[in-house]
Amino acid sequence: MLFNELQLIEPVLQALSKEGYSSPTPIQEKAIPAILQQRDLLGCAQTGTGKTAAFTIPVLQLMHLEQQHSGKKQAQLQTLILTPTRELAIQIGESVNAYGHFLNIKHQVIFGGVPQYSQVQAIRRGVDVIVATPGRLLDLMQQGHINLNNIKYFVLDEADRMLDMGFVHDVKRIIAKLPAKRQTLFFSATMPPEIQQLASMLLTNPVKVEVTPVSSTVEIIQQSVYYVEKQNKLPLMVQLLKDTSIESVLVFTQMKHAADKLAKNLNNAGIRTEAIHGNKSQNARQNALSNFKKRKTRVLVATDIAARGIDIDELTHVFNFELPNVPETYVHRIGRTGRAGASGVAISFCDWSEKTFLTDIQKLIKKQIDVVKDHPFDISFMHNSPVAASAGAAPVSTMRSAGGGRRYGKTFSQR
Repeated sequence: MLFNELQLIEPVLQALSKEGYSSPTPIQEKAIPAILQQRDLLGCAQTGTGKTAAFTIPVLQLMHLEQQHSGKKQAQLQTLILTPTRELAIQIGESVNAYGHFLNIKHQVIFGGVPQYSQVQAIRRGVDVIVATPGRLLDLMQQGHINLNNIKYFVLDEADRMLDMGFVHDVKRIIAKLPAKRQTLFFSATMPPEIQQLASMLLTNPVKVEVTPVSSTVEIIQQSVYYVEKQNKLPLMVQLLKDTSIESVLVFTQMKHAADKLAKNLNNAGIRTEAIHGNKSQNARQNALSNFKKRKTRVLVATDIAARGIDIDELTHVFNFELPNVPETYVHRIGRTGRAGASGVAISFCDWSEKTFLTDIQKLIKKQIDVVKDHPFDISFMHNSPVAASAGAAPVSTMRSAGGGRRYGKTFSQR
């Protein structure tokens, strides 16, 4: 199917052509017609499926047609797009700008971590669309800068991440201020019970669109795991990055301090690296992301929250320096590569304490991840040991000798 078969108006088709798009993704093909019919929508889709365009394109078209019908020339806030992170808000704002290029629709992106002055000034001048994170939106509502009384289109994006990040209470406070009569578009990668409950509260007779089940998003990505003790993860990563064909690597850690420490150590090893996480200023995060996209920085280390919504073209490698304790997060992480049908590589490091995380991940994706044993720090033999499995014992310490070989510490019976 082509975009011109989806009953899109000429200015929108022109904008899509300008961006180089001719064919919709599966979620766009399913969602756009339903939204244009002004139906509520429940979309179960992951980042990287094209869901941002699936809601921005039809909403912009509906707003434009209404503008023409009413003859209104002055901007009036009609659309609210709520998203969990600054980075995702910025990217959605870029999409609104791109797809609305030939339309007279003004938008503003609102997020915390930066002074509010310029955001407030833009709102005062008049906007049709606000893309916002919950905290800053509530702040500006409480200060009287934003009124949601005339919202006709409400998009809740990444609802499950809102839950993960503790924003559900804020989201409910915002929803309470919306008019009862509106069109609501609800997107979530997963549907835990609390998200299902929120969706049923928000939506009226919705069209349900589900694409790319969680277990199949990883099929095109080449996955492997290296069993390695925690203290040997850094030297293993340095060794792997000696392969110059690995041009651009997104590396995940669990904690902010771990991201900073890893970035510092990789820089010390001569590998140009930057880190992004919640404690970094917005400018620092944007600069780091920009350097990574432009290939000035080879490695970007990120926490899950900081990386949410990051969309990087032609990213070939994702490294899990530390495995996530939520298996769905693994799918989100590695889904940063292998976009739009391209191949990708996901490499995970697993120490003894992370073995259960790996088991849960493999259950979710219904696939055994290939174990790479051909490296100087391999402890896979200990993970497969029946003694280790029955005793729940920690692995033998693996150390490199001066000659580059391995020697092993005490056995289980000696400990």
